[in-house]
Amino acid sequence: MAKHDLDPNYLDPNYEPVVNHSENTPFHQVLAARMQRRSVMKGTVGAALASVMGLGLAGCGGDSDGDSTGTSSDTGADAVSTELGFKAIPVSTANQAVVPEGYSATAFLPWGTPITGSYPEYRPDGTNTGADQEQQIGMHHDGMHFFPIDLKAGGNSSTEGLLVMNHEYINQGALHANGATYVDGMRPSDEVRKEIAAHGVSVVHIKQDANGIWDIVFGSPFNRRITGGTEMEIRGPARGYHKLFTRFSPNGNRTRGTLNNCSMGPTPWGTYLAAEENWHGYFRTSAEVRPREQVRHGVDNTSRYDWELADNRADAYVRFDVTPGAGTATDDYRNEANTYGYMVEIDPFNPESTPQKRTALGRFGHEGVIFAPAKEGQPVVCYSGDDSRFEYIYKFVSSKPYYAATAGGYLLDEGTLYVARFNDDGSGEWLPLDLDDADFAAKVTAATGTTVGDIAFDGFENQADVLVNTRLAADIAGATTMDRPEWGAVDPNSGEVYFTLTNNSSRGREGYDDTNAANPIVENRTGHIIRWKEAGNDHAATSFEWDIFVFAGEQGTETVVDGEAVVTLDDDNIFNSPDGLWFDYNGRLWIQTDGSDAAPYQNNMMLAANPETREIKRFFVGPVGCEVTGVVTTPDVRTMFVNIQHPDGHWPDSSDPRPRDATVIVTRDDGGVIGA
Repeated sequence: MAKHDLDPNYLDPNYEPVVNHSENTPFHQVLAARMQRRSVMKGTVGAALASVMGLGLAGCGGDSDGDSTGTSSDTGADAVSTELGFKAIPVSTANQAVVPEGYSATAFLPWGTPITGSYPEYRPDGTNTGADQEQQIGMHHDGMHFFPIDLKAGGNSSTEGLLVMNHEYINQGALHANGATYVDGMRPSDEVRKEIAAHGVSVVHIKQDANGIWDIVFGSPFNRRITGGTEMEIRGPARGYHKLFTRFSPNGNRTRGTLNNCSMGPTPWGTYLAAEENWHGYFRTSAEVRPREQVRHGVDNTSRYDWELADNRADAYVRFDVTPGAGTATDDYRNEANTYGYMVEIDPFNPESTPQKRTALGRFGHEGVIFAPAKEGQPVVCYSGDDSRFEYIYKFVSSKPYYAATAGGYLLDEGTLYVARFNDDGSGEWLPLDLDDADFAAKVTAATGTTVGDIAFDGFENQADVLVNTRLAADIAGATTMDRPEWGAVDPNSGEVYFTLTNNSSRGREGYDDTNAANPIVENRTGHIIRWKEAGNDHAATSFEWDIFVFAGEQGTETVVDGEAVVTLDDDNIFNSPDGLWFDYNGRLWIQTDGSDAAPYQNNMMLAANPETREIKRFFVGPVGCEVTGVVTTPDVRTMFVNIQHPDGHWPDSSDPRPRDATVIVTRDDGGVIGA
């Protein structure tokens, strides 16, 4: 039985069972000590915040005229470049994309748009085949990036480039003529093929004409689909590790497909990293005893779409049943799920290249990855959140230095993976998950023979085993559990790192981590944004100082620093469940939501923030039922691309009986800079 038959929430890509039962210090307890009841976050959420760090980032809430109140900070950045010059828009229940006065929004590249091969047309009746979908834009658009067409030559074109986007999951009811079907308990194989093809990544060559209209460059060799069935290489320490051996790849060097791709990360050398998030739900096992690699991620006896039940029993589909057979691992797919949970590197400028799964960055529910600015002769540094309740934030530091002339994906194959611990005094530490580190090795030794959460721990075989079991390693290291860490962003002006903590409805419920009087964020349903500054402003440092940038919530919610409200949410900027996060090239912070669409928030939205003053304004509201996600601009910041995922009703075409995920192009009517 599919998981959505057991729980209707399962088709929500954010759904994941709580599988961290370690006794690591939860973030709410850290926050309680950090706040010391010195100040109050007002509103029905009820929380506390008092800063003792002095990061120089005080400020104010936004108003509809763009005026600021409170104390402005001095970070050394150009204040003009990050100010918000548009009039905030109200919340909306309209089934359309709403933008400020003086801006226009146009739907672009909806699901089913043909981009390659024979360019099969989208059929509104749902009768496109699996082969058609392999040549069309996938479903449920998510993270994306715009690569200028002349990037490899050192250029920064804002009129032509490669738009690369993830497709997180699917709507079976819209994808097929009559939804998902079963015959004698089996799925029609072409339905399964089509569903797998609707996942993955699209690379689309686009160009702006003389009138400013964007369109696909049809026939371009760059146009490409990477799907849940595309062959991929395993790279890094887990390559060749026996826990990745399968019938398809007996030496553990290859796999097929990437799934549940949420956010992403452009690399400093011009490639694209797709994140594998809630991949666990695509696999099932009937084994009574599951290995820890499955237990710690929630792989169980049900699967999300029942692909393993394809009626032709093709090898490409039976692999989603990871039940061990009577033979060895090379005779079946018991290890197939171990080839998922990574960041997948794709070179959009080389359509013949094979995607690479970078195992040194860890195996978990990657929401995305964000790189710190690369510096010549220094290590490459990137951050990633594990988007699940009570999971962790990670950082990777390469062993080899970055040199622009020779940089490539090999830099992500050797290095140290760290996990974050947030201390109650506002300091933080990066804990290495490396058996060569004496402290971590001692913790592993001490934990061996004990039960870590629900897992009887018998040690790690080697560093590859640590990385395949990243969550378990982080449990043992003593990381701080977080409220669903999602997208990250690095301020191009200050170097500070921001992460959204979307929400955690389990916080404070019976059987889960509780709150207390010093931290009354009971069942954290609206979330917040955390930020930190690395020691010495060196992103490779092993310590940092942290603070809260803003608490989400309804009108009157205050974020208070040293007794002064630096943000007070009002009609112009209330929001809940921050998810997407991106700094544009001028330093404005864009915040996207994936939360409740009930009053007072209504449809999901995108807001702009000035990181220097904490001024926040609502800039964009999506159509009914959608998540607003995936934001990027052209280098000149005059064209913005925003993704709309899982809209309800007839959007973007009122005459189409099926809702279609799409990208929205936002421009200023006067051709100016977005947000200025």
